[in-house]
Amino acid sequence: MTRPLTIDDLYRFEIPGDPALSPDGERVAYTLTTQDAGNDRVIRSIWEVRGGGGPARRLTHGPADTAPRWSPDGTRLAFLRAGQLQLLPADGGEAVALTTPANCPAGAGTPVWSPDGSRIAFAAPEAYREDSAPVVIDALGWKADGAGLIGSLRSQLFVVEVDSGEVVQLTEGDRHVGPPSWSPDGTRLAYPAQTTADAAVFGPSAAHVVGVGENAPEPRRVGPADGLAGPVGWFPDGSALLVVGRTSFGVGHAELLRQPMDGSAPVSLSAALDRNVMGGGPGYPGAMPQFHGDDILFCARDRGATRLYRLGADGISASPLPAGTGVSGCSVAAGAGRAAVVVCDATRFAEVVLLDLDAWTSGEPEPASAGPQPARLTDHMARSLPGITLHPFTEREFTVADGTAVHGMITRAADTPPGGPLLVDVHGGPHNAWAPHSDPVHLYHQELASRGWTILTLNVRASDGYGEAFYTAAVGAWGETDEQDILQPVATLVDEGLVDPERIALTGYSYGGYLTCWLSTRSDLFAAVVPGGVLVDLKSMAGTSEEGHLIAGHEIGGPERLTELSPISHADAVRAPTLILHGGADDTCPVGQAEQWFHALRTRDVPARLVVYPGSSHLFLLDGRPSHREDYSRRLVDWVTTHTNR
Repeated sequence: MTRPLTIDDLYRFEIPGDPALSPDGERVAYTLTTQDAGNDRVIRSIWEVRGGGGPARRLTHGPADTAPRWSPDGTRLAFLRAGQLQLLPADGGEAVALTTPANCPAGAGTPVWSPDGSRIAFAAPEAYREDSAPVVIDALGWKADGAGLIGSLRSQLFVVEVDSGEVVQLTEGDRHVGPPSWSPDGTRLAYPAQTTADAAVFGPSAAHVVGVGENAPEPRRVGPADGLAGPVGWFPDGSALLVVGRTSFGVGHAELLRQPMDGSAPVSLSAALDRNVMGGGPGYPGAMPQFHGDDILFCARDRGATRLYRLGADGISASPLPAGTGVSGCSVAAGAGRAAVVVCDATRFAEVVLLDLDAWTSGEPEPASAGPQPARLTDHMARSLPGITLHPFTEREFTVADGTAVHGMITRAADTPPGGPLLVDVHGGPHNAWAPHSDPVHLYHQELASRGWTILTLNVRASDGYGEAFYTAAVGAWGETDEQDILQPVATLVDEGLVDPERIALTGYSYGGYLTCWLSTRSDLFAAVVPGGVLVDLKSMAGTSEEGHLIAGHEIGGPERLTELSPISHADAVRAPTLILHGGADDTCPVGQAEQWFHALRTRDVPARLVVYPGSSHLFLLDGRPSHREDYSRRLVDWVTTHTNR
């Protein structure tokens, strides 16, 4: 017997991620995220599953164990426990601490083994700061969402000797350093780092290289100083770096770049695909590009979903996974011809699968339907939520008045009659996207669909997965360019009789919160409005958000546009009852933005309510307190149902 998903089911979620395939391709270690209702926290532990099948088994008990990485010989597993490096014997036994507050006061970062297994490199804060200590600010980039007030602390590069535990710092200075990658001969480390002395959290960056060991070369920049560098790896012969980034700093696709070690201009390897390369990160699923022989496996977003691609002599081909499948992690065992991949689809949440790379031979942009399918290794969500059925969605493409095609999804219960209420949900970014697969975050979609609602999610202009021209279409024109991408599809559904024009609600988070507020100043279509993680005053945001400098200078442009495109400048036009939901420790969209919007509406007699979640960062909907995530969904459901009842 089946039943629909509910908000209560949040506490039973078991989501695997960050897979690590052993060098022989026979074992997959991964992080499993579960919920601890009693202590109102997220639990992360390390699990393992065999490539040949069989039940998954738990290797550690958390509550904060992440980033498993196999040693080159497959005999040990390094991972992070509450920010410190641990080593676990592959054949069983207890984990042993490699770093501690004594030799690594600020903690370690994701472990990267040297080719010979004698050392582990990582990027981490250069020093520990007491929470109560004064924060001295002399430069931009003095706070970061989730980390809080970092002041002048920057992430730097470290190496720890596995046998002795000796930790050596390799970089220094007023600039952040990203995760490292060992050269094939183990003598150098490549890494991304900012190129400006007055380091903002988001600014120009480039690939760098530093030597390891006595009399090793000092750090040097390899890539262009005015570009953007994300994850960095090496070509197998050591002649060039493989970089996810851009040759110029600004809004646009990340590309797969070949950066010669002689410092000459990088070459894009992915330009023909015209899709954004996804290196992976919270809310932006993907994986570090990896080699399989001479071929490169990488992730890119297509029509909302992160997909796995292969770049070879015949060009770029998509993996044999179905087009709507989402990829949120990949690990390659090149010698074994296998990749462990975390995937989800329209009916199932994320699980670990094993992909046979040697059987993936198609040179076409899209795989043949008869291509080799991966072997599913885990069934965490099927066990924790047996009998759950997700409400179906239908993909739909709308053409707005200027001829732009807007892709989206319509979710509704199979037996829902026409003429009912509609919730329109706007994604964040603005360069994120709604994906055509299962969604463990926005549980209110499934709850409302069970109550007879229709849910409309649209990938409006600036969304990712539709080419770079679409990706950059809203630069300098937030709200102005993309508002019709919402209003006209809604009008189409009303004209078709699918929804009741008097019972339409609007919500969105982050950039979606911005556009929700903007649309409530521009249209009386919405009977209820729920912006979350809002931006309403772009001028004040420019100096208070961790991303303010980037948004003001590259997404908006010009001080006059900051005022014109701010919803707060047009608050007199708002009439819809508004529920504002916001994290109290949000440094991306500071909570003052929500306070300003609440004040503007209440002083104009607009029905409004502000809910602040203490201690929650901008990304709390992904991994914050379970009680906060539950409350967010319940309050949204209650607000829109109350204010659309007739």
